[in-house]
Amino acid sequence: MNYTEATQWLFDQLPMYQQKGAVALNAKLDGITHFCAYLGEPHQKFKSIHVAGTNGKGSSSHMLAAILQEAGYKVGLYTSPHLKDFRERIKINGLEISEDEVVSFVLNHKDYMSQNALSFFEMTVAMAFDYFASARVDIAIIEVGLGGRLDATNIIKPEVSLITNIGFDHMDLLGNTLAQIAIEKAGIIKPSVPVVISEWHRDTEAAFKAKSAAVGAPIYFASDLIEKRYATDLKGAYQEKNTKGVVAALRHLSGFNVTSNHIKMGLSNVVGLTELLGRWQVLQHKPLVIADTAHNEAGISIVVKQLLKTPHKRLHMVLGFVKDKDLNTILPLLPVDALYYIAAPAIQRGLDPLVFIEQAKRYNLFCNHYESVNEAFKAAKKQAKKEDLVFIGGSNFVVAEVV
Repeated sequence: MNYTEATQWLFDQLPMYQQKGAVALNAKLDGITHFCAYLGEPHQKFKSIHVAGTNGKGSSSHMLAAILQEAGYKVGLYTSPHLKDFRERIKINGLEISEDEVVSFVLNHKDYMSQNALSFFEMTVAMAFDYFASARVDIAIIEVGLGGRLDATNIIKPEVSLITNIGFDHMDLLGNTLAQIAIEKAGIIKPSVPVVISEWHRDTEAAFKAKSAAVGAPIYFASDLIEKRYATDLKGAYQEKNTKGVVAALRHLSGFNVTSNHIKMGLSNVVGLTELLGRWQVLQHKPLVIADTAHNEAGISIVVKQLLKTPHKRLHMVLGFVKDKDLNTILPLLPVDALYYIAAPAIQRGLDPLVFIEQAKRYNLFCNHYESVNEAFKAAKKQAKKEDLVFIGGSNFVVAEVV
């Protein structure tokens, strides 16, 4: 079995949530709990920070990893989904897990994973835990996949928990109100483990306070803390809120020597230290081309505001979405005077561009549709003048096809 065969085996066992949606979700902890017991409880052999949230958890996880690396620690980083290569999900000090390590894990545990019908996510989370334990990392940053309470990552007991922005996403699974969604995210709050909330919101405050009180976890709202502002190489106005949460979380991380200079240097070189892709990523100039993985109402609202502040003559937007997105909340946010190039990401959950265009008519958006994201991108670049701005987004999977 080579690397391509090993990863294909993982993808083929059960449908990935990212590809198939809710049908692939295994919302319980039994599978990952038993698998980790079989592996020798690797998640209990390293310290960790657990990161949940609707938007910002990926950026925040990479920020935390970069700062702790800058402070001299050996840092594991588990995130999802990947953009280009499966190995992006599992890194130590910015270096992806090797192809040989992936193959070895699959070969050694293939029978167990198959016999117990583990989900793709359970397999990859356990692989990360096993890898971090074997490598003896000083600490690992573990990003929640979806929700929190029943997410496979939620068997760890971290040193500190961080919950970023709460917004409307995956409502079919997590709830129809911010309060309901917050209850699911609050599921990562553990007894006596400090939890930091990046962004205060009146609709979510009660859920977080209730859970922290119930389990005896100290709770801190980053917006209440007076911290100096730190610059980051992750561009995007939304990163200021993420930065606040990250700094606050590190302030409540015991046993690690992290100075203001470590924070400053780590935040200024997140991309270099962690190889993060797809966050306000500039792909070229003249015309300026920017890609961003924002994919729900809250994320797209912030991105659009920043696009409108970015100097340009004409805005060209290459967009694609997955089927479960509520276009009624996204379409009103999109600028009427932009040109739209619509394509479905190359996954089963990809939204038919004609469905998008039909709904977009109600908002007077001028759209053309294309057979693929790359065809849409080529058309936008061909039409764009040097002073124009081309944006690519709407889904992780759209960005993955061009970065």
